[in-house]
Amino acid sequence: MMDSVHIAMWSGPRNISSAMMRSFENRPDTTVTDEPFYAHYLFKTRIKHPLRKKIIQNSECNFDNIVTYLTGSIPDKKKIWYQKHMAHHNLPGMDIHWTKKVINCFLIRHPKEVILSYEKRFPIESIDQLGYKQLCILFEFLKKETGKSPPVLDSRDILNHPREILNKLCDKIGISFMDQMLSWPSGRRKSDGMWGQYWYKNVEDSTGFQKYQEKNKILPDKLLSIFKESLSYFDKLYLHRIRPQKQPEENG
Repeated sequence: MMDSVHIAMWSGPRNISSAMMRSFENRPDTTVTDEPFYAHYLFKTRIKHPLRKKIIQNSECNFDNIVTYLTGSIPDKKKIWYQKHMAHHNLPGMDIHWTKKVINCFLIRHPKEVILSYEKRFPIESIDQLGYKQLCILFEFLKKETGKSPPVLDSRDILNHPREILNKLCDKIGISFMDQMLSWPSGRRKSDGMWGQYWYKNVEDSTGFQKYQEKNKILPDKLLSIFKESLSYFDKLYLHRIRPQKQPEENG
């Protein structure tokens, strides 16, 4: 394994991104950072998320300062730095070349499930809130720049085959798999963003990856166009995912 490993895990909202952060944080050689561009995103977009003002006041909002931090020395004298990122925090015009200095991975979830989950908490007015388009833009950028496709993980595969998928991910990014990644103590973490009190109830109650359960609810008509556009981006990334030996009969 390399002396230091910076992992940028890119996803969208209402994924299992916080559970993945728990998984890596439970490794003794790893420190984690929770959505470091969130305050910058809130400041620039002026979107009214819960705790917006408090998040901006208590977090770094300068893009260059954030990038310098994320590509610098790993905190806490650890060997691995797991950075949880939301792809929609990459706003138009932002320089994404810094991502070439870290190991990038992509975490996706079927848009029907994302939309049903997200809408319970916050109104969906644009596909830009869900991150699918931004994930594809970053994926294609990295593929072009490096000549390789970054690892893609589907949340359903992780929930159904956590040991196998995490083992394969670790192998791809050049670190050893640890059994500690499969379970963790319940509760909050100091590393959780202050927004966790609003968004993280499920992961706070969890002690590991919960088996995937099919959602049979129907999408509202008003969100069907956003769903269809999101699905087109999701399908492109899904083709590149790390596959379990036993394939699901059908995706979504």
